[in-house]
Amino acid sequence: MSHELRRVSISAADISRARTTRHLDALIDVGLVENRKRKQPDTEGLYSYYRVTSLGEGILEHGVRELMREEWDLLDAYSD
Repeated sequence: MSHELRRVSISAADISRARTTRHLDALIDVGLVENRKRKQPDTEGLYSYYRVTSLGEGILEHGVRELMREEWDLLDAYSD
């Protein structure tokens, strides 16, 4: 999984800014995501940069692997 920062742009056509911020704040609060806010706006405005922390990456990798294993077990159980 990449640790590079990616710019997230939210427009009126996207999910509401308040909803997105609320969910990202929850992930930040539990240490799964970190946020770096730009101090000065550039020509495109003021941005925040988010990235998955090491803890978030570990949980994501393990969680996805576990979900896949459970799915395969269920497929095996019901395919007989």
